[in-house]
Amino acid sequence: MISRRWLLVWAVVAFGAFQWWQERPVATAAGVLVPAEPRQAPVAEAIAFRRGDYTVHPLASFAAEARVLSRERYWLGREAALAPVDLLLGWGPLSDSSVLERLSFSQSNRFGYWSARALPVAERTIVTHSANMHLIPADGEVERRIKDVRPGEVVSLRGYLVRVEAADGWRWQSSLSREDSGAGACELVWVESFRVLPAGRAAGG
Repeated sequence: MISRRWLLVWAVVAFGAFQWWQERPVATAAGVLVPAEPRQAPVAEAIAFRRGDYTVHPLASFAAEARVLSRERYWLGREAALAPVDLLLGWGPLSDSSVLERLSFSQSNRFGYWSARALPVAERTIVTHSANMHLIPADGEVERRIKDVRPGEVVSLRGYLVRVEAADGWRWQSSLSREDSGAGACELVWVESFRVLPAGRAAGG
């Protein structure tokens, strides 16, 4: 008879295999999939609104088509309650498989990282054509779509770059530039629309 301990081990292994299968990268042929840059514009009348215990302040309207370079799910903390998934996104040269196959990407502690033995493009190009984005879904359907996305897919998202505040003084604020890096450089996006695009169907492609 199989012991409960081994049943638990097999259950963990099976769950891990299922998660890998669901989140396995999508293979894509070489070529720029997303030629367009993300777009943002000032908000004419920025009206704050509530999300649970938090106040959300729109800072700029935001839209992007981008390739998913990496995804990370977060479970703990007030940030996870707002934005359970971060996506590391790339566009321009950072949506081209011939470039990406020479780079490695990862995420941890709300930061995105890249590494390479030999740079396929200039370091500045990597910085300005990729971004780690904290995504706050506006509703359950948007949240489901974000959680289902796989590395390698091209996505379209629309919403706002925001600042989130709590009554105790806590705040979380988006970068407003694609040119920065390091602490404070990530985008915090209130996502009202999110969908996966067919390969080669990004805006401007």
